[in-house]
Amino acid sequence: MKKLWLSGLLAILIIAAVGCGQKPGTSPQGNETSSIQDPVAATPDSNGGGDDAGQNGQSGITDPGTPEQLQADITVYFTDEDIMDLKPIKREITYTDANDKYETAFKALQMADEGLISLWDKVELNALDFSKGQLVIDITLPPEARLGAGGESLAIEALKKTMFQFDEVESIEVTVDGEQLESLMGHVDLDHPIIR
Repeated sequence: MKKLWLSGLLAILIIAAVGCGQKPGTSPQGNETSSIQDPVAATPDSNGGGDDAGQNGQSGITDPGTPEQLQADITVYFTDEDIMDLKPIKREITYTDANDKYETAFKALQMADEGLISLWDKVELNALDFSKGQLVIDITLPPEARLGAGGESLAIEALKKTMFQFDEVESIEVTVDGEQLESLMGHVDLDHPIIR
């Protein structure tokens, strides 16, 4: 009787083990899930990070945070409390493409070190585009961003020096809320475009 009982138990365990071992392979749902994930994981994106695309849970969509990060050492220009001249400051920026490089440089121009003043910190950047050597920058100038004649002149000079350090930038077109103004803040003539 014990032998019969042990044989029956052994047979049940073997059947259960064989059945469990085949279950994932024969389950249509299991194959369906892996067929959704496998093409995403196997499909390389532009930077060869196919596995990253599968991990973000969005099949076929490249994560915008995955482009290669580039670095550059640049110089940005600020002034002191007297607003008499420009002070060059070295910065390291990280960017992904040309537009991002210039936008990051503009943002660096807005963040002065302690003891210095940014002439662009209150200016709102609406849009920035680089094409065929021309950098187009559209801004909004709230009342608190407006400076006197000396500050306006230095602000334009700081922008020129910051952006013209990039050899590929041949001209800068600055618009305010989409319009070409004769003067940025009402004191100094603004060229359209500003040429290197």
